[in-house]
Amino acid sequence: MSQLGISANRLELLQIADSVAREKAIDRMVVIGAMEDAIQRAARSRYGSENEIRAQIDPITGEILLSRLLEVVETVEMEAVQISLKEAKKRNPEAILGDFISEHLPPVDFGRIAAQNAKQVIVQKVREAERERQYEEFKDRVGEIVHGVVKRVEYGNIIVDLGRGEAVVRRDEALPRENFRNGDRIRAYIFDVRQEQRGPQIFLSRTHPQFMAKLFSQEVPEIYDGIIEIKSVSRDPGSRAKIAVLSTDSSIDPVGACVGMRGSRVQAVVNELQGEKIDIIQWSPDAATFIVNALAPAEVIKVILDEDAERIEVVVPDEQLSLAIGRRGQNVRLASQLTGWDIDILTESDESERRQVEFTQRSELFASVLDVDEMIAQLLASEGFSTIDEVAFVAMEEIAEIEGFDEDTAVELQTRAREHIEKHENELKIKLTELKVAEELSEIPGLTTKLLVKLGENDIKNMEDFAGCATDELTGWIERKDGEVVHHAGIFSANEISPADAEAMIMLARVKAGWITEEDLDGSEGDEDAIAKDEETE
Repeated sequence: MSQLGISANRLELLQIADSVAREKAIDRMVVIGAMEDAIQRAARSRYGSENEIRAQIDPITGEILLSRLLEVVETVEMEAVQISLKEAKKRNPEAILGDFISEHLPPVDFGRIAAQNAKQVIVQKVREAERERQYEEFKDRVGEIVHGVVKRVEYGNIIVDLGRGEAVVRRDEALPRENFRNGDRIRAYIFDVRQEQRGPQIFLSRTHPQFMAKLFSQEVPEIYDGIIEIKSVSRDPGSRAKIAVLSTDSSIDPVGACVGMRGSRVQAVVNELQGEKIDIIQWSPDAATFIVNALAPAEVIKVILDEDAERIEVVVPDEQLSLAIGRRGQNVRLASQLTGWDIDILTESDESERRQVEFTQRSELFASVLDVDEMIAQLLASEGFSTIDEVAFVAMEEIAEIEGFDEDTAVELQTRAREHIEKHENELKIKLTELKVAEELSEIPGLTTKLLVKLGENDIKNMEDFAGCATDELTGWIERKDGEVVHHAGIFSANEISPADAEAMIMLARVKAGWITEEDLDGSEGDEDAIAKDEETE
């Protein structure tokens, strides 16, 4: 930029503009505009800053035209920027009040300081244009893999020259134990481009899960062609990763295609990721099958799903526990991230012990509440009964058919169970009165006396209070942070009410409280259906 001097002749001026435009990959007219601004500023310092001076450079000849703008007024108060209507009409008979008259100025020879200031203006304007061009070019490239050259390393952050821009791989976005030096080639994933005070910032990552997905797209033609789809990726960067794949063509094995002949395709990705071990897993729409696949190489004997809580218990052989969990919990953590489910690992002996404890607890419950001997209580527990409500309201024949029972025994057991439930219900109603819970809340379908007591204990005592609740507040929620799953309890336990039912109850309460109308409710449901259909179409 040292060649940008105001004293340059016409031809040099255009040559400089062309050279800078090519070098910085910006529009030639932007550079000429920057030169015009610089000349205007220099001319003001020469003629006086109170003057309204305009500079124009002819883009073909390079000729510089200087002029001063004067506003046409009735009475001149500032001679530098105003001209009387009488004087204006001498120059232009059609001039009217409010018009601007352009007065030609002779070219001037700018001094060294003015030329230096002009040069700084041009440099600044060109830099701003370059930043704008860089942002416009890269803002739509988020999600792409780019190649660059390491320019420098500052405090662990890698500054990368992308040719038409500069990007950064922050320390936490680089692979552990990975060292780059100036001039090294680097490949990374653009995960963010944003405007900041110092200009556009392009952020690259080598640890992002999608970096691995994009690498597989480059190595596996079937993924690029859309025959194989990458459903999800989880990574412990630099150590281990899991990737779930699905084939839309039944004749193509997605796992085999990603592995490649003698492992050539997966090995190319492993080499790029500094030896990161990769488990390629067959995706399945069935959650249990997918989770079993995700826990490979561990063998799974049994799974128990809780779909509402997105939680699954997996039973493995005793000797496979450490393999299923992995070093420092790595295997189960990656499987949980990959599937989106919270996974609990149990051994066969753990599950057997737990079943025995649950059996004992149910037997003791039946023995104490129904006032029966241990054998009858154990028979009920072994037949799968787990609560007093089940005994009270199941078809009487189901109890009578238990070996050793008859119809009279079944009737007596159900009578005792119902008496216990009625007694407990009366106790809850007394407590409900003591808590001063409004009777109007019982109009919400699904809110049992037990649930109403829980609301009262949490200071939710009328329709307005309940209408102001959030679904998570009632049912609890799951938070995934740094690969760990944290459960936050709600007012109701997970098995008492589902999130969908809780939301329906809250919306009905808002209608009853007058916050919204039935039409609003129908409209929102229609919107949700439309959104769901759109998502299915996509």
